[in-house]
Amino acid sequence: MWRQLEPIGRHPASGGYRRFAWTGADADCRAWFRAQAQARGLVHEVDRNGNQWAWLGDPSAGDAVVTGSHLDSVPDGGAFDGPLGVVSSFAALDELRGRNARFTKPLAIVNFGDEEGARFGLACVGSRLTAGKLTVEQAHRLTDADGITLPQAMEAAGQDPDAIGPDPDRLDRIGAFVELHVEQGRALDLTGDQVGVASAIWPHGRWRFDFRGEANHAGTTRLVDRRDPMLSYAQTVLAARREAELAGAVATFGKISVEPNGVNAIPSLVRGWLDSRAADQTTLDTVVHGIEKAAREYADAHGIHLDVVRESFTPVVEFEHALRDEITRIVGGRDSGLRIPVLGTGAGHDAGILSGSIPTAMLFVRNPTGVSHSPAEYAAEDDCAAGVTALADVLEGLACK
Repeated sequence: MWRQLEPIGRHPASGGYRRFAWTGADADCRAWFRAQAQARGLVHEVDRNGNQWAWLGDPSAGDAVVTGSHLDSVPDGGAFDGPLGVVSSFAALDELRGRNARFTKPLAIVNFGDEEGARFGLACVGSRLTAGKLTVEQAHRLTDADGITLPQAMEAAGQDPDAIGPDPDRLDRIGAFVELHVEQGRALDLTGDQVGVASAIWPHGRWRFDFRGEANHAGTTRLVDRRDPMLSYAQTVLAARREAELAGAVATFGKISVEPNGVNAIPSLVRGWLDSRAADQTTLDTVVHGIEKAAREYADAHGIHLDVVRESFTPVVEFEHALRDEITRIVGGRDSGLRIPVLGTGAGHDAGILSGSIPTAMLFVRNPTGVSHSPAEYAAEDDCAAGVTALADVLEGLACK
């Protein structure tokens, strides 16, 4: 499965992946998922929001156990973020069949669409739509860097954009969703564990900072006469680092847009996107407020107009304790006395989006580099195998006799 996925959407220069929603690479990933489902005799379907499902058993029976993740990527992302969960789900089913496991509940493997939000700027679009956390109107207004709207992209890919929207009937048929994911950090590597269980997802969001100044000639305009928004932006980036360090949180300006974007031109507009995350809501609010306060002070000092827009936000997600404790017990039961680490994460996931609608949980697989959203993202083969075994044990405990 890895060999088949490896070339899809991989950029020859960077070595990273560019599997963006509703593009050719995305279509190839979807075709791969469909082929895996059909090869195992599973019923493949695509729901109204473009999410793919592979069913074993009757979905209408209810109380289904679902696993899976996503196949799309960030720009020049790694091979494991998302695909590890999908590949491991198919591998876990293979292992359970090898054990002659008897399924007493329907089982499904899912590939959620546009989890990373790399093209339209909003993460977890497929699961947000399904859970009713993104309205149809909001979704129809999403636009990529080329001005193509989400409906236009979906239609070009053969998906009906007029059908999108909440899918409560589907969610009502799901009893539990367990997502396996490569760890996006080094907690497991530091403790020496191959597999861990998620406790919670930190609250996180994205804010757009628009610094508006005055375009002018870079060679003839005196420094004292400039209204350069790049200065305010640069100082705000440093403020974000300072505020995050003081609070024990994280804050990142990772995307920037400049107008007119000329080497010899003072910018008229610098637009930067802030991503910030913290262990609790109060801390996150403190960090973002501190960054915005500093940005406004810098902007006022340089004659710059500043607008700050919150583009997305996800509150803290505490995974259901009963399900979390159950999968911890199941995984630990493979080896009497085995300690299974339970850890929080600063990364958002489809499991977090769905947690308000159905019981969800997550398994993490060790990432020795701690690097994610990069070609350097990595998980060793034996750790991946341990993840498959752990997931198979969990699915057997939840869906089989």
